[in-house]
Amino acid sequence: MYLFVRDGREYLLAPGETLESDLGILEVPEDVSPGDTVETHLGEAFEVRDLRGPDLFAHFERTGAPMMPRDIGLVMGHTGACEGDRVLDAGTGTGVLTAYLARAGASVVTYERNPEFAEVARSNVEIAGVPDRVEVRVGDVVDDLDDLDDLGTFDLLTLDTEDAPRIVSRARDLLVSGGYVAAYVPFVEGTRAVVEAAREADLDEIETYETLQREMDFDARGSRPSTAGVGHTGYLVFARI
Repeated sequence: MYLFVRDGREYLLAPGETLESDLGILEVPEDVSPGDTVETHLGEAFEVRDLRGPDLFAHFERTGAPMMPRDIGLVMGHTGACEGDRVLDAGTGTGVLTAYLARAGASVVTYERNPEFAEVARSNVEIAGVPDRVEVRVGDVVDDLDDLDDLGTFDLLTLDTEDAPRIVSRARDLLVSGGYVAAYVPFVEGTRAVVEAAREADLDEIETYETLQREMDFDARGSRPSTAGVGHTGYLVFARI
């Protein structure tokens, strides 16, 4: 899949596909590559781009509210997720975090309770170009915690599920030495439960953050933070063994 861009308009297309729009019919060549320019039958030109992380967030099919790039960035930066890491993820949803981790070179086993959501996530992982690094399992990871021996231990647990405290309580059985837990929690009550579970499991470096981000507006009148946009998204709890 590539991104076809013209004057702020973006379309996600694969080689061989056809797009019909008010700009004409765009037939995507089989040998198209990023950096190429492809024209419609009316001569309207589109620039071909490779997909980057923010493009995935914008163009994935959504099954709910995905984790925002600012929160994903904190997870990636705080845990140091990188090539060769093994990740156990719970609460796949749209699969945005899973895709970011896999594109960084990690191998991800992710659990999603809803079979329809899991199928969408598999399709999104294909769009991200990392299906070989991701296994989407249907079910509740809590039910499988005693049966994950065949997978060995993980470098990172990423949790976006109401069961996060129960999984955190088993972190010492699931993680390698020095491994991280990263839990994304929408409400304060759930956040406190995760922190308490981490303390009871005797995890180290327990930290909790709310990520706030303000866009700046610059115009003829002056400069100030934007009055629009999303404020709170969720809380992030990190811990380490």
